[in-house]
Amino acid sequence: MAADQHGEGLAFHPMDQFIVRPLFGGDELSFYTVSNATLWMALAVIAAALLFVTGTRGRAIVPTRIQSIAELAYGFVHKMVEDVAGKDALKFFPYIFTLFLFIVFSNFLGLLPMAFTPTSHIAVTAVLAVAVFLTVTIVGFVKNGVGFLGLFWVSSAPLALRPILALIEVISYFVRPVSHSIRLAGNMMAGHAVIKVFAAFAPLILISGIGIAVTPLSIIAITAMYGLEILVAFIQAYVFTILTCVYLKDALHPHH
Repeated sequence: MAADQHGEGLAFHPMDQFIVRPLFGGDELSFYTVSNATLWMALAVIAAALLFVTGTRGRAIVPTRIQSIAELAYGFVHKMVEDVAGKDALKFFPYIFTLFLFIVFSNFLGLLPMAFTPTSHIAVTAVLAVAVFLTVTIVGFVKNGVGFLGLFWVSSAPLALRPILALIEVISYFVRPVSHSIRLAGNMMAGHAVIKVFAAFAPLILISGIGIAVTPLSIIAITAMYGLEILVAFIQAYVFTILTCVYLKDALHPHH
């Protein structure tokens, strides 16, 4: 398992699952190339749309299962936005709700066998994070004008420390999109890679006596990690969304 048939390098590469490949053959990737990443992002959008199209079609008093899921997701994010960012942030609810749905469906679809997880790529999560950063920054200046800069001025601190704290606040503000994107991509990539590593040991029972002990342990580890990844898939979507709400709150109420 450790070496290929020529004895050079590893036969098993857990990071291969994150390679972006053209969907219709070829080796070159351009901005217009339809790739596996494109496919699974499109499937995430379609799945989210289907959930709410089918879930709200009947709008029965006694909801169906799909309608219940749709209403639960809507109410969950709506309450999050209202509780964290305030009622005046509800005008941004459609945008935040779209972010949540795209991330949560991308995460869960990525758990399917042979699937691709778009949110494991920093290129995808960085676009989402930069979009949030630009949105809240523009909103902050449009709503508060120059007063938005009060976000960086810690008026409760001693006067001598305020310039230093202001510099720290400015740096931390511009680091937001970096941490916002890396947190999601890193967690999704790490979990999938670990599952693939454990999966490499599962076939040992077919080729080696040690597999009698290793294979059952690897299957148990895969099951445990898969269960954890189901939880992580939702938690990371939740964390990304609630951080978006926190940043939006700072833009709407920079002096709070």
